[in-house]
Amino acid sequence: MLDVIIVGGGPAGMSAALTLGRAHRTVLLLDSGQGRNAPADAVHNFLTHDGTPPQVLRDLGHENLRQYPTVQSVATAATSVRRLGDDHFEVRLEDGALHESRRLLLATGLRDELPDVQGVDVLWGKSAFHCPYCHGFEASGSRIAVLGAAPERVRLALHLSRFTDDIALCTGGASLEPVMQSVLEANGVAVQCAPVARLEHEGTQLRRIVFDDGTSLDRDAVFIKTTLHQRSDFAERLGCADFPDGCVEVNEFAQTSVPGVYAAGDMARRATVPIPLAAVVAAAASGTVAGSVIDQDLVSADFKLPNPFASGRA
Repeated sequence: MLDVIIVGGGPAGMSAALTLGRAHRTVLLLDSGQGRNAPADAVHNFLTHDGTPPQVLRDLGHENLRQYPTVQSVATAATSVRRLGDDHFEVRLEDGALHESRRLLLATGLRDELPDVQGVDVLWGKSAFHCPYCHGFEASGSRIAVLGAAPERVRLALHLSRFTDDIALCTGGASLEPVMQSVLEANGVAVQCAPVARLEHEGTQLRRIVFDDGTSLDRDAVFIKTTLHQRSDFAERLGCADFPDGCVEVNEFAQTSVPGVYAAGDMARRATVPIPLAAVVAAAASGTVAGSVIDQDLVSADFKLPNPFASGRA
């Protein structure tokens, strides 16, 4: 029986595998392919890897893991997971193979559902973005638009006003409270309230936003809000507690509500964190925490010692 099966080969899963491999734990890492950030040209805000293409970072991760003989990485997906007991999990792979482990780490990530705006799918990750920390700096000095009228979209438009002096909030047909409109205009943010018809582009470069009334606004970059979905339903099948937004609930030690099941990366968050953190460096850090806690959990089990993290279960 393996010590740990990690479902998901992104930065969280690979970081956990690295920590566990260095602790001489037997690990099976299941990497089904490209991650959430695959459409982007580069990973940003990751010290020493700022500007690295996502696939290059992934390849480097697997190169690191090959140094550790107890870590096996398989380029396949899991089709089912079962908890057979506190110390017994069963995972079935696409080829039908069954593997068993003492602990299970879910690092399957989130999936972005793009807004229903013509052209956004072509631009996603290239000139249509969602995170100012991942892509804001690269849009500095350009003509930026933020789509939406919710308070967090107003906040984002004001946030990005430091990055450029040509920014507009496109509300998509919704009206703003007068006080919010005044704050935006006082800080140099233009407001367009007409419904958006489409995003016109040349290749993957945004050129203009066209509105239903036939008017248009020349733009170089647009920040959109996506709807987040779990990439896998394994946490739900295992009975892990979650939040209304679909994120799996974990505590500060990456423990879910189900004994022996851990979760890391943007698929999971603590109750004190209002939204999932999308940064690659945050996912990698959460994987390192999960790997360390799992190792200590197994030390406690192996030597019948008190588990220092037992009281912290989500």
